[in-house]
Amino acid sequence: MDFVDYYKTLGLERTATEKDIKKAYRKLARKYHPDLNPNNKDAEKKFKEINEANEVLSDPEKREKYDKYGKDWMHGEEFEKARQQQSSRSQHQGFSGGASGFSESDFSDFFESMFGGARGSSRQGPVQFKGKDLNADLELNLSDIYKTHRQILTLHGQKIRITIPAGVEHGQEIKIKGKGGKGINGGPNGDLYIKFNVVNDTSFKRDGENLYTTVDLDLYTALLGGTLTVDTFDGKVKLNIKPETANDTKVRLRGKGFPIYKKEGQFGDLIVTYKVKIPTQLSEKEKELFKALQKLR
Repeated sequence: MDFVDYYKTLGLERTATEKDIKKAYRKLARKYHPDLNPNNKDAEKKFKEINEANEVLSDPEKREKYDKYGKDWMHGEEFEKARQQQSSRSQHQGFSGGASGFSESDFSDFFESMFGGARGSSRQGPVQFKGKDLNADLELNLSDIYKTHRQILTLHGQKIRITIPAGVEHGQEIKIKGKGGKGINGGPNGDLYIKFNVVNDTSFKRDGENLYTTVDLDLYTALLGGTLTVDTFDGKVKLNIKPETANDTKVRLRGKGFPIYKKEGQFGDLIVTYKVKIPTQLSEKEKELFKALQKLR
């Protein structure tokens, strides 16, 4: 029986930890699993090799014997006795762990005895794998996510009902557990990851939970004061304008911004910027009055 380098099979160094072995095995077993490679003899053969290597290296006792006795690890105790009783020649025959390479046409008798010649199965049954995770993009209007709502998506012929929380961000991704690809050999289903693409269909600018808007303020109200009705996301509010309000003055309306993600009933602020509009197409009378004001100033 040719020597099978189990470490090489799993792409590992001999110093690999138990965690390294488990990680390498699961990665390779998934890659070469017969269910994912139908009618692929090379993948089937590789899958057997991987299972054989894992069966030995994942068992501390078997691994210790394998590291010490190489291809004769199953008869390690007998070889140890022979080593103690025989010459250095017997000692050399009892340890061949430094060998490298193996026949591509043969598997060790150990594999057939442990796995019963079954394709891709161990004594404990077929290896289970989690299904493939799926990704999807969902386009939403900004006005859609002002309130929590539900939507039904159709992916790969499957209808999925999801709840979209108010205040989700553009580019944000949420996970829907178990709604991905079907598991293999009874393994759990994968997950569905949905990425939100938020399109601003409003006149407001959003920055997190805060909203920004610009409103025109006529010169006379800016100078003398008064009131102004301003649109918010969910209605209108009347603001009191102080006399001599300068251009680009900002006021903050607390709680009139956007919903804070997953904080029910909490909102950001609305920041309003006043843009003072200079009157145009003045009448002769208005020009005279402004000239009079100019002289007073």
